[in-house]
This record gives sequence, structure tokens and C-alpha cells, in this order.
Amino acid sequence: MLLDLVVVVLMVCGLLLFLATTVGLLRFPDFYTRVHAAGKGDTLSTVLMLGGLIIYLLRDFNGETALTAVKLSLIVFFVFIASPTATHAIIDAGYESKVPYWTRRKGAGAGYDGPERRRQDRQI
Repeated sequence: MLLDLVVVVLMVCGLLLFLATTVGLLRFPDFYTRVHAAGKGDTLSTVLMLGGLIIYLLRDFNGETALTAVKLSLIVFFVFIASPTATHAIIDAGYESKVPYWTRRKGAGAGYDGPERRRQDRQI
């Protein structure tokens, strides 16, 4: 009974983080914040969902479920390593390509400022 509650809590938390990731992708203003939301949200929510599944499988412990739990643990490990690395590589590629990022300028409201705009502001 307690393990079922833990599984449900982990699954619901994973689903809520997937929902928060989706909201972040839709609402954040620029490339960098959207990729950040996708990278963090997907990693943590995948770990929570698979963790809940591992606990659910180990409830009835035998050789098959243990092997499946080990395989899912390896998936969690690889997602936990690969997703932040891929997110960093995507953001680095965007930075090297000079993708503009969102800043709020004084008196002008919100807008996009890239490196060229900041250089012009310093020269004035």
C-alpha cells in the first residue's frame, strides 16, 4: 500500500514537471530559456517517471522484474548524463551562432538585444 502511494506520487510529480516543461516552452521569451526549460524539465520528469516504474516493478520481486529494473536504471543513468550534455551543446551552438537573447531595456519595455545591439549601446 505504501509503495503504491510512492509510485503514484512519483508518477504525478513527473507528469506535473512535463506539464511545467510544456508551459515553459510556450511561455518563455527566447531560445535560451526555452532550451533550459526543456532540458531541466525533461530530465527530472523522466527520472521521476522511470523511478516510479522501477519501484512498481520491484514490488513483486523476481528475476525478470529485477532485470527489467536494472535496464530501466541504466536508462535513467543515460538520460541523466545525456540530456544535460545535449542541452549544453544546443545552447552553445546557439550562442556561437549569435542567437539573440531577451533583455529588458530601461524605458523601452521588453525586447530582444543581441551582442550587436549591446555594442551599439556602449558606444553611445
